[in-house]
Amino acid sequence: MTRTRLGQKEIALFFFPLLLNVQLMSVSHTVINGGLARLEDYVTALAGFSVAMVVHLFVASPSYQNHTVTIAMVRGRRSWRGVLLFVLLVAAYVAAMLGLMAFTPVGIWVLERLLGAPPEVVKEARRALGILFILPFFTGLRGFCQGLVIRARRTGLVSLATGVRVGGLFMLLAWGDDHFSGAALGAFALVGCVIIETLVMIFLAWRIHQPLPADDAEESTGAILRYAFPLAWSSCLQQTIPLLINAILGRLPDAAMALAAFGVIRGLLFLLAGPMRNLQQAYLTLVRQDDDYRALVRFHFRVASGMGLLLLVVAGPLSQPVLGDLLGVAPDLRRYLAPALACCAVFPLLYGGSNLLRGWFAGARRTGQLGRSTLVKCLFMLLCWPLLTRWPLPVTGILVGILLLLAAEGVELSYLRLQRQKLPPELQQLVPR
Repeated sequence: MTRTRLGQKEIALFFFPLLLNVQLMSVSHTVINGGLARLEDYVTALAGFSVAMVVHLFVASPSYQNHTVTIAMVRGRRSWRGVLLFVLLVAAYVAAMLGLMAFTPVGIWVLERLLGAPPEVVKEARRALGILFILPFFTGLRGFCQGLVIRARRTGLVSLATGVRVGGLFMLLAWGDDHFSGAALGAFALVGCVIIETLVMIFLAWRIHQPLPADDAEESTGAILRYAFPLAWSSCLQQTIPLLINAILGRLPDAAMALAAFGVIRGLLFLLAGPMRNLQQAYLTLVRQDDDYRALVRFHFRVASGMGLLLLVVAGPLSQPVLGDLLGVAPDLRRYLAPALACCAVFPLLYGGSNLLRGWFAGARRTGQLGRSTLVKCLFMLLCWPLLTRWPLPVTGILVGILLLLAAEGVELSYLRLQRQKLPPELQQLVPR
């Protein structure tokens, strides 16, 4: 029986609910910051929560691929148990690292000496981390259940669960205001709303899960771990790129303005280009023949072009209403970052292309290449560090930062394309199993 070709409408119905999910997650963090901004000592609370989240996002990065591993590997009960074991192992590691930061002198050394946070901010951040350290087990189960739901092509349910999370967040902030203070209030609200989201995802995954054919090929637990850990390693390395860019910008003549502008632009890229990472899951779930892949590439170009055009408009005609009125960015900072933000118009295309190739390598069971591609990107950044700090370019610091970000994404995209082209022609046509 001939399989129906994958159409643009089918891809859109799969992809856009995941895009909405990213936006809703961003809203939940904005709501928490808004709640902390209303506290008496709001500056310390916001700073402490921000530092805690930076640490959490970096330490927890190995778990960001849980849904990808689930989509690619779960085929029956044995592989279901193997992937769940990986999820729990990563969660235990992340919880241990966060606990080390929250409850031992190591956290004081990292937060004060490495990150340079003031003592009062360190105290608030450690209080928050003392609550966040249980979060990895819930985010791990959430990602596992999201993978099962995405594999069933019910991506709208993922956004539904995140919408319930945002609704619960308001109630948690209101109740927690009488029981927690400072950054701990933000941590409690975040953990609570993620628990709500996880419970909803568990229920939805249980309801839609269909029994898998008994003759489906399944990987052993060892094979699953060998597949999954390079993805976790790659995800961790990805989080070092903005840290390295910040380290370079902090050593340039206009460091303060460059760092502030980079934070603003990163927030916009997360909203407008971040969803392009879902092309990896789209590839693993939707592509079953060569025509499907070509259809997904066309969809990528259309969405990336639209996102790029939107970034150009925000950098130009909509700078005042979006950056000024909505985000409260001062006029001098808006003028300073405008050229760099305009350059970001090509970022969705590069980022989406990288994630399409990451989906191909994940589907071909060649995840080791993904770890190496991210390592190459990090080494590129480390090479640029001494060159740019010793011989600064005659442009603004933020333009240097954005050019580095674009170049790093281009390096990874080129590396993955080259590695795929090195394979024999028959292997280049592989689709997910």
